Amino acid sequence: MDTIRITDDIKQDRRRFLGTAALAVAAAQFGMIGPAAAQQRETKLPAIKPGTNTFGPLKQINAGLLNVGYAEAGPADGTPVILLHGWPYDIHSFVDVTPALASAGYRVLVPFLRGYGTTRFLSGDTFRNGQPAAVAVDLIDFMDALKIQKATFAAFDWGARTANIIGALWPERCKAMVSVSGYLIGNQESGKMPLPPQAEFEWWYQFYFATERGRIGYEKYRHDFAKLIWKLASPKWNFDDATFDRSAAAFENSDHVAVSIHNYRWRLALADGEPKYNEIEQRLAQAPVITVPTITLEGDANGAPHPDPSAYAKMFSGKYEHRLITGGIGHNLPQEAPQAFAEAVVAVDGF
Repeated sequence: MDTIRITDDIKQDRRRFLGTAALAVAAAQFGMIGPAAAQQRETKLPAIKPGTNTFGPLKQINAGLLNVGYAEAGPADGTPVILLHGWPYDIHSFVDVTPALASAGYRVLVPFLRGYGTTRFLSGDTFRNGQPAAVAVDLIDFMDALKIQKATFAAFDWGARTANIIGALWPERCKAMVSVSGYLIGNQESGKMPLPPQAEFEWWYQFYFATERGRIGYEKYRHDFAKLIWKLASPKWNFDDATFDRSAAAFENSDHVAVSIHNYRWRLALADGEPKYNEIEQRLAQAPVITVPTITLEGDANGAPHPDPSAYAKMFSGKYEHRLITGGIGHNLPQEAPQAFAEAVVAVDGF
């Protein structure tokens, strides 16, 4: 799960959200937000039948520090769309979204992030770094390897944070963006700031990972641990064992635990990053505004900690729209509501 602590203003809004039920009601009534909000449009795709789709054979490509495993669908000359998963999820969060976008003419690419699935480090000596800047650079390297100059990004959790970073620091590489739970760029300094007890409780797993017991526990029980997170983050999603097990196979990657633990320890400034990313992290610490066209999404039953949309609307200065997806939709929004997610991608591409 991923909602990183951001600027002081946003943190204050997040605290108010977590501390009061009234704002939850307000969020349900929330429509378009932001000074540059785009007119909401209806973008219809053929009806998606969840659970009926699979990926074809996966591809591999050397990109930067990694050999990246990824799914691809759609015409090779189509407008590129890159779909990014989070923790603890994998590319199958987009297994129903991908064919819908491919049928609409998009070239759809769904990579495993570092530490997941068939993505591997090219060298055994490379530090298993989970810091945000490193993951974002991975995606720039992935685009370079595929000779893709610009793409639309659509993502959630760690993936949304990565898309946010690319949109903020490399806008020339990001045509548009769909971001679940909004603006997720953060920094270590903001991560040091304590939150009210109820808010801190929401981050229990982060504090568990800060301990050696937590690292060993995640290594030993990663399957059960991830399944618990799925249930907590999407309390109304009745996924079956087969659906979970298909994604859980990606967590057997030999680098998964190291990358995951480092990510959460880095957030609390309990683990160092790599100096080569310092300049990027310094820029991110300024909470840069995202200028590319963006649609943010939120599920009405997201059990993961997340800010109220009004807290981050000002962080998007381009054409912007927020959509609340109803029907008991939790944290894994693209898999729980693939129709709404895919239609948001098509809509933002037309901004």
